[in-house]
Amino acid sequence: MYKKLNIIKIKVKSFDIKLINFVMKEIIKICEKSNATISGPIPLPNKRKKFIVLTSPHVNKDAREQFEFCIHNRLFYIKKYSNKLIDLLLRLNISSGIKIKIDII
Repeated sequence: MYKKLNIIKIKVKSFDIKLINFVMKEIIKICEKSNATISGPIPLPNKRKKFIVLTSPHVNKDAREQFEFCIHNRLFYIKKYSNKLIDLLLRLNISSGIKIKIDII
């Protein structure tokens, strides 16, 4: 039998690129302190969402405004970790506007 290697997969999403960069640096610092091997951050494709709104619903139907926002994604893989690292990741102080999903594969 072979030993299955557990890997932690962390996916980070945000509208603001500065917030993502800050969280990436924090995760890398935590991994360096606990001597875990990390691969990433891997930039995933950005998703753009567009919204078109009518400015005046009755008179000028051709007058419209366009709004767009971009969702930035990053991915981390952590190998050779300890239970202490998992506790530190779960206690990570995250500001609003960032979504983090942590999976153990």
